[in-house]
Amino acid sequence: QVQLVESGGGLVQPGGSLRISCKASGFTFSLYAMSWYRQAPGKEREKVASISKFGSTIEYADSVKGRFTISRDNLRNTVYLQMNTLKPEDTAVYLCSRLAGPVINSANAYWGEGTLVTVSS
Repeated sequence: QVQLVESGGGLVQPGGSLRISCKASGFTFSLYAMSWYRQAPGKEREKVASISKFGSTIEYADSVKGRFTISRDNLRNTVYLQMNTLKPEDTAVYLCSRLAGPVINSANAYWGEGTLVTVSS
């Protein structure tokens, strides 16, 4: 069965950096686009970044553009989110999503449980 397991979250000071990972299993990873979302307490889930199956197409939310970088390693079945210049408003549970197809405008098909990122001094 499809499994998405996020890791790497934690507490980081404002201005700091963190890289989170999502390890996938149960499907052919290289055939599907992937996305990162986040959900802060009391707020709606927000799409942060998406990457197509081979990484040729990438899209970011305006709120993270220039600070976050999404990437994938199809040999390790893992998608990453490198987060730099973190702000307190980046505090959220970050969730990995496998999309239904190879392109980034495909629907969300599966979700991980999430990893908590807290930006605070």
